Amino acid sequence: MKLAVIGLGQCGCRVADHFARLNLKAQSERKATIAPIVIAANTDQADLSGLRFIKNDYSHRVLMGLRQTLGHGVGKINELGAQLAREDGDKILDALKSEKRFYETHAFLVVGGTAGGTGSGSLPVIVKMLKERYVNKPVYALAVLPFEHEQYSEARSVYNSATSLKSTFEVADAVFLADNQRYVKKDSSIANNMEKINRIITEPFFDMMCAGEVTKRKYVGARTVDAGDLIASFEGWTTIGIGRAELPAFRFPWEIVKSKFNDKAIESFRGSQALDAAISDMSIAVNARDAAKAIYIMSGPAKEMNMDMVKAVSDSIAEIAPNALIRGGDFPGEKHFIDLTLILSQLSVVPRIAEIYEQATRYAEQHQGQLQETHSKIQQLSEIGRELPLL
Repeated sequence: MKLAVIGLGQCGCRVADHFARLNLKAQSERKATIAPIVIAANTDQADLSGLRFIKNDYSHRVLMGLRQTLGHGVGKINELGAQLAREDGDKILDALKSEKRFYETHAFLVVGGTAGGTGSGSLPVIVKMLKERYVNKPVYALAVLPFEHEQYSEARSVYNSATSLKSTFEVADAVFLADNQRYVKKDSSIANNMEKINRIITEPFFDMMCAGEVTKRKYVGARTVDAGDLIASFEGWTTIGIGRAELPAFRFPWEIVKSKFNDKAIESFRGSQALDAAISDMSIAVNARDAAKAIYIMSGPAKEMNMDMVKAVSDSIAEIAPNALIRGGDFPGEKHFIDLTLILSQLSVVPRIAEIYEQATRYAEQHQGQLQETHSKIQQLSEIGRELPLL
């Protein structure tokens, strides 16, 4: 699957930057192009300058709202971010049209952090603009949820997240959710944490995008998962995860003969092991029973993946997600591991989203009351000094 990736705001642009890195990795390792177009759009000029892999020109790094913000962001006011996206969104559409490989892409992926101002406000706006302009091409959103400390100490972040998620869900074909808090390493520096989190968020998409785009015979699976399978599997709230099972290291021929029986017994177990790891590392915590659609991609050495392994994985997914329509396939890619990418879509219950909505509703009620109280106190103070002369 070839994606046109658009990053919005600081968080969205940095995640999009890693999609550009994945494209270079796919070209180098698999001879495939998976993200021919990656565009970063922001209201903060400094953030755009700090990207590493996205091309450094005005059509790939789009500065929005320069007249209003002077290139310094919107200060977490997502209403302003939405307004600037409506005014300057045509810059992004023009940048897409100018790309020679645009019509090779199968879908859009619009990435944004929900806690900030630019990404939160512009995410639903840009998704809607793309939907209206390109009717036959799916538009997916990747929404990055706030850290725990943002949710409980920065009330505005929760309000931004709730309004952004609600608005984006109404217009996008599917919304991939990534919970920042699930990837935090508390003993790492802020810079290392952010870089690693952005990398982890994008890695599960690699095999998913590569599987149907490779042309070398050794990389083509017996049951290929291509863009058609993926498009049919993505709808509504969606989560993605990847799990890995390590294969035995090199052994001498006589050791292989001795352990052949034991290895055969655990071959199918490696697929289940990778599946367990994928479920525990999903991008957001959900119950698989709440998914109406599921798709998996198993990647590893061709000789290590067999029908017993595929059956074990498929049976396990059917057991944990009994209400889901399941699709899947293999992708001979990795050399030393069995990797399993699992995507659960059309989720009917997402506890984290419900929590954010409830908290944002309380904030809106309290904030309105606080504003009225503040205006009243300011008015009283003005009344007290009404008789004083002006200088």
